[in-house]
Amino acid sequence: MEIITGGVTAAKGFKAAATAAEIKYKGRTDMAMVYSEVPCVAAGTFTTNVVKAAPVKWDQDVVYNHPAAQAVICNSGIANACTGAEGYGYCKATADAAAEILGIPADSVLVASTGVIGMQIPIDRIVNGVKAMAPKLDGSLEAGTEAAKAIMTTDTVKKEVAVQIEIGGKTVTVGGMCKGSGMIHPNMCTMLGFVTTDAAISKEMLQKALSANIKDTFNMVSVDGDTSTNDTVLLLANGMAGNLEITEEGADFDKFMEALNYINTCLSKKIAGDGEGATALFEVKILGAKTKEDAVTLSKSVVTSSLTKAAIYGHDANWGRILCAMGYSGVQFDPEKVDLYFESRAGKLKIIENGVSTGYDEAEATKILSEDEVTAIADMKMGDATATAWGCDLTYDYVKINADYRS
Repeated sequence: MEIITGGVTAAKGFKAAATAAEIKYKGRTDMAMVYSEVPCVAAGTFTTNVVKAAPVKWDQDVVYNHPAAQAVICNSGIANACTGAEGYGYCKATADAAAEILGIPADSVLVASTGVIGMQIPIDRIVNGVKAMAPKLDGSLEAGTEAAKAIMTTDTVKKEVAVQIEIGGKTVTVGGMCKGSGMIHPNMCTMLGFVTTDAAISKEMLQKALSANIKDTFNMVSVDGDTSTNDTVLLLANGMAGNLEITEEGADFDKFMEALNYINTCLSKKIAGDGEGATALFEVKILGAKTKEDAVTLSKSVVTSSLTKAAIYGHDANWGRILCAMGYSGVQFDPEKVDLYFESRAGKLKIIENGVSTGYDEAEATKILSEDEVTAIADMKMGDATATAWGCDLTYDYVKINADYRS
């Protein structure tokens, strides 16, 4: 596998564009379009929140009930959530506008929105944005980057990644972009993610790959414990790499899964590290758990602990908060067996051994915790299951950002 520069336009046949439609923001782009030269098979995973935004419902219908998808239209600023029949109608109006100008079926157009909940989107501006983007569609890496920038809300950086692998003697590319900074605590994925590939793969196997991989990637991210109404990850495959179609599990499917896992892991970490107000990516690794389910529960309990997140912000090796968070997770374990380490680019330090402090050097611990990527590693000594979760520190700025998000 080779890591390459790029995002959603890295794979053959994919183009992108962005425009400033002034849906909510002024002086910046706020709409993006991703388009494939040929129809794609599509897979998707969506929020488990009972309150689902209109675009989620629209995309579920396209992914589950239609054979192909060819375009994605995304706006930032307004989420089109809790907007009733009118909001769902605007999804159709967006798809109709894209279908007309691109010459494709409306039921092959996916839509996505992110931003403030409860506001109706200005459909006239959305339609005008679609019309403005279609002539600008371009397969360059720069076009993909501009699309990644356009879908940002409180994100501080664009998020994109791409890789290449070889399947059946053909070069296959997988690329993706996402946005997410707040309201991040998924039960399937987080906020909005779009992954494109030129691999030839059946719709069934594409969905199988995405659904399986989400569990260890986007599902393991938490910024603030709030599951969004709009969580969506879409995966489009247009087959233009020319490999023999992947229709079953085996070596080719495993290679594709490896590439998809890299893309989704990178995007997940980018979201966690760019959490609202965050100064550090906080990674929690659980080793030696009795079961995979236990490992997942333990890692998520620690990464979502407000007290632990605050300690990470303060570069304070307050390990008692981590042990406490594992203790109330619901997982049964022996606290007198647990070893805990802190690790970053500044080094690795054993903090507790068999549930008791090692007498570590506080200054060294502070130095390790002062990096912008920090990992806590807990060895439970109960089995051989592992899991990794990603989050961020909790800062004053998180409250500031969310106290006046609508104004």
